[in-house]
Amino acid sequence: MSKKTIKQKIFELAQKYSDTLKTKIDERVIEMKSDDNSHYLIYRVLGISKKEGEDIDIYQNKGRFLYKYAGSFLEEAATLCFKEKFPNGSKTRVDNNQGQRPKTYEIDFLNNNDAIEIKWRDATTDGDHITKEHTRVKAIKSYNYKPIRIMFYYPNRTQAISIQETLKTLYTGVSGEYYSGDEAWDYLKSYTGIDLRKILEEIADKRGVK
Repeated sequence: MSKKTIKQKIFELAQKYSDTLKTKIDERVIEMKSDDNSHYLIYRVLGISKKEGEDIDIYQNKGRFLYKYAGSFLEEAATLCFKEKFPNGSKTRVDNNQGQRPKTYEIDFLNNNDAIEIKWRDATTDGDHITKEHTRVKAIKSYNYKPIRIMFYYPNRTQAISIQETLKTLYTGVSGEYYSGDEAWDYLKSYTGIDLRKILEEIADKRGVK
């Protein structure tokens, strides 16, 4: 049996996630038919019709599942690319030697001394996120690993953007690396030799989804 190409692996991964997403959404829509919708009274008070309220609730639930599975899929697809090029690399945990909580930190992909964190998007506006990430980076650095963060999609909101700019400064301050947006896609391609964005565009085009 011939070895699967990275494109075949990512296509199969995409199909798995697509099927799971559809199942989860269909199950949730059926569950919602028996939900208590008495809160629609407040929607109506605010000028939202019952039908519009139903549509909003359904799409809110669909959006929650979509965001979750989109992120998980892209992060797993990127990991497949790293694994394809560097089969000895792996997801790794290190002890938190900078504090008591959490007890360990997870490195999405450790290749030699490169400790790569993979994010599809980070839209957090929580200021504590900076402190937590600072502690995490310091812990990883203490093991003589280089903290590297790649984030494929940049947030849109001003506060979230500000936090990402601070995180970039944090990474570079410990001789780490931070890539976002086009830089993240280019970094993955340069590091692994695999053009993940092109593969995903081909999959999307084959599905005929505009």
